[in-house]
Amino acid sequence: MDIAIVGGGAAAVALLDRLAATAPGSGGVTVFEPSAHLWRGRPYAPDLDSVLVNSPPALMSIRPADFGHYAAWLGERGPAHLDALLGQPLVPRAVYGGYLARTAETALATLRGRGWHVDVVPARVTALAGWGERAALRTEDGQAREADHVVLCVGAGTPRDLYDLGGVPGFVADPYPLARTLERVAAGSAVAVVGSGLTAVDIVVSLAARGHTGPIRLVSRSGLLPYVWQRPLGHQPRHVTAERVAALHREHGAVTLDDLVRLLRAELAEAGEDFDDFAAGVLAAPSEDPVRRLRRELAAVGDPDIGRRVLQSAAHSVGPYAWRLLPEADRVRLRRHFRPATSLASPMVPVNASILMRLFDSGQLTMARGVREIEAARGRFRVRCDDGTWDADVVVNAVNPPPGSVPPAAASLAGSLVAGGLAAPHPAGGLVPADPRLHVVGDLAGGGSFITASIPGVAAQAALAAQAALAPR
Repeated sequence: MDIAIVGGGAAAVALLDRLAATAPGSGGVTVFEPSAHLWRGRPYAPDLDSVLVNSPPALMSIRPADFGHYAAWLGERGPAHLDALLGQPLVPRAVYGGYLARTAETALATLRGRGWHVDVVPARVTALAGWGERAALRTEDGQAREADHVVLCVGAGTPRDLYDLGGVPGFVADPYPLARTLERVAAGSAVAVVGSGLTAVDIVVSLAARGHTGPIRLVSRSGLLPYVWQRPLGHQPRHVTAERVAALHREHGAVTLDDLVRLLRAELAEAGEDFDDFAAGVLAAPSEDPVRRLRRELAAVGDPDIGRRVLQSAAHSVGPYAWRLLPEADRVRLRRHFRPATSLASPMVPVNASILMRLFDSGQLTMARGVREIEAARGRFRVRCDDGTWDADVVVNAVNPPPGSVPPAAASLAGSLVAGGLAAPHPAGGLVPADPRLHVVGDLAGGGSFITASIPGVAAQAALAAQAALAPR
């Protein structure tokens, strides 16, 4: 059994960790990754210390059945990175990258000790040339390798340039790493950040950490800021669990969105909370003033209500499993509300929310909804929004890539898979393998998790890919 893993980020680490735990006998694993930041991927490569992990430790474990794995690795490092409001350690993403690297190295050592041949090839795979008895992979430097199974772990796409500003001086098309891009932003310049999600939060917080003195404006079509994580209470759900979802599936042969709502309703009722009030608040968020909502959520970090906590935790832990069981009509319903849903399911951490609140209160940071046009004009940028026109010296793109978009570095490989009939594009984005020996883990998995960037979701996908690759033929 020879397994080729294309990509060396978090998805590949989750796959290797699962293989090390379950692979019998001996075989071979070859990882293809040209980046100098092996095992860290783009999100967890070295960057500014202000670029923090955006979730509590329990939702950052690379092992789907062991939510304490990352916390155990963090150990004594944790207290130095405590978010006082959250009561949890939130490390710079580069530190989390160290966890991924250590986990990968341990997994490789385990496989080698079991007699597996392990190879890491610092080259990009550009084509899967064919599949007879084995897959034939070709790299950009002319190498040819064969494998019995191929797992694509190529990460996510890059931000869209919605206003055709590519190549214009002063426009930052892809903000990460912020250590590189923000050093070119003058301290007193007027900065427009396109978007209002977690990437936009990273940019604003990092500008503040660098001592930026000029005005900053978030310009967004929706004007919807992420929610704010609340302090964990130790509540153990009794209804919104994978076991209850599995029981529904066994009993009825299907699981619907209405079924999941009933589970959440029962969870809240048992805690003495009103589901209808909770749902009304969630549905009202997109139309509420974003600064007023941010202030209220910061004040509610320690609130005892469980509604949001249960929903947010379940989105990452139960969600990847439940999503696979939903009928396509319900998936379409959820996709229509993708932006509000991800804003709720992937909140910002309180320490970052506090920085944004301080900047809003001082007037240095403002928010503009309904951005209509951004154009280069006389060495600056003219930003037209619903509330008028604003001039900026720098525009930083914080627009998220579309779910399932192909990373530029994987475009040639993805094209060869589709052209050769080995994979097909999914209507909602991503690729669907046409051969059972090809697997996709992460954002590129067509029909994969609703929240594609979730570490628990990626870990769950990796576990399924490992199981499929190791299954007897």
